[in-house]
Amino acid sequence: MASLTSWSPHVLSLLRVASGAAFLAHGTMKLLNFPPGYSPELMSMPGAAGVVELVGGGLLVLGLFTRPAAFICSGTMAAAYFVAHAPKSFFPVLNGGDAALLYCFVFLYLVFAGPGPWSLDAIVRKKG
Repeated sequence: MASLTSWSPHVLSLLRVASGAAFLAHGTMKLLNFPPGYSPELMSMPGAAGVVELVGGGLLVLGLFTRPAAFICSGTMAAAYFVAHAPKSFFPVLNGGDAALLYCFVFLYLVFAGPGPWSLDAIVRKKG
């Protein structure tokens, strides 16, 4: 198990990149219509969420300003869950909010765990 533990920081970086890329895809769909799908008005709640998804997801993929970006993304997903999903049902599997719930807690974890070694934050930290 010690050999697995030694990989933990690198797997943290992979979690950040994978979750950030998936989150980014929601933003590109909403704001850039890629892939074509749901395109809300920019000055609406889903449009504002799209901005957070696009910018925050991009920052998380790069590992740049990871902690503040993850904090904002986590809060956005908590709000999305309680505003859009929870009123439909108490159970995430029934209210369609399971992705929002997972994003919320993965991003909250990144606030505390940081970006991992494969990140621009780590490069900047080494030079500073």
